[in-house]
Amino acid sequence: MSDPIIEVTNLSHRFRDTVAVDGISFAVRPGEIFSFLGPNGAGKSTTINVLTTLLAVQGGMVRVAGFDVAKSPGEVRRSIGIVFQEETLDRDLTVREILEFHGRLYSMPREERKKRIDEMIRLVELEAKRDVQVRHLSGGMKRRLEIARGLMTRPKVLFLDEPTLGLDPQSRIHVWDYIRQVNHEGTTIFLTTHYMDEADSLSDRINIIDHGKIIASGTSRELKDALGQDIISLETGNDARAAEILRDLPGVRDIRPGLRGFSVIISGDGGKCLPAVLDRLRGAGIAIVSANLKQPTLDDVFVHFTGREIRG
Repeated sequence: MSDPIIEVTNLSHRFRDTVAVDGISFAVRPGEIFSFLGPNGAGKSTTINVLTTLLAVQGGMVRVAGFDVAKSPGEVRRSIGIVFQEETLDRDLTVREILEFHGRLYSMPREERKKRIDEMIRLVELEAKRDVQVRHLSGGMKRRLEIARGLMTRPKVLFLDEPTLGLDPQSRIHVWDYIRQVNHEGTTIFLTTHYMDEADSLSDRINIIDHGKIIASGTSRELKDALGQDIISLETGNDARAAEILRDLPGVRDIRPGLRGFSVIISGDGGKCLPAVLDRLRGAGIAIVSANLKQPTLDDVFVHFTGREIRG
């Protein structure tokens, strides 16, 4: 197995009295899409800023593309591309000029630069906007242009910090398609997001981070399987009593409170367990307001490990 293209050991970072990243460790394999999933303020952007040399390494060890971030930041920068959470495009430049300027910044030879600009504009389907100023592009087009700019220098790793934040559903799906295509061509993707569906759809592996700590990691399937085969969501006339009554029922793996009602995590077939759950509650005289059987989602995984739903 090849060495990790990103290796992080005991990374910590604080802003005065606030601990933003609290001793996390993880590794990213070459060629995969690796996601940091968590709410705003969880430590995702701080981590990506350290990995891309925008913040100093305060504690721990970080290696990207074979280089120590603290000792060889210049080599790291030459090996990566970045799409920031906030838009960083000059609104007075055209699509072509944005890419031209970036190529010159990295001292790309003229012919290579021209060829690469054409390739990138085709990749993100902005041929018709080639000579249009950024100020006249839609939000989705700007995001696609930022991805193209991040790929101009053929980086080994492309860092995407909340790449679809604020986009409409159709634009988000288009950006996902470009991310998959870029990854298919060999670029490792490091993605931060607080969108469950984004992490679920794109990622080879996911780290869930909250309050600066990694609380779960694995593939989407592994994380869901950690909960159980099925989940029964219930609202009753007395949720606290209903939860206690169901705890020792065969097949019940765990019970978790929700914003409304509670969830019963089943270790086996929920379809077979549901009638027994309803019968026990009715037998105890507890009114059932609603009952829903489903397979676990990443939302359920987050609630399971944190005891609450993801914040904004």
